[in-house]
Amino acid sequence: MSDDPIDLAAARPRKQAACPICSRPVVAAFKPFCSKRCADVDLSRWLGEAYRVPVAPDDDEAEQADEKNQTL
Repeated sequence: MSDDPIDLAAARPRKQAACPICSRPVVAAFKPFCSKRCADVDLSRWLGEAYRVPVAPDDDEAEQADEKNQTL
């Protein structure tokens, strides 16, 4: 037996990246997508606001909105 450490990360095969839109293998020219079409689909989703980060309103903002609605 050898006392040399084994590099398990080097021995493990790498996973091929998949396109987030259609799950096909990524093409370097369109990374992280597989094609211009999938890149355009993703851009369209961003522009159409399909991707959103949920945000809870601050208590101060909610109170200000309530006050503003009461004065109208």
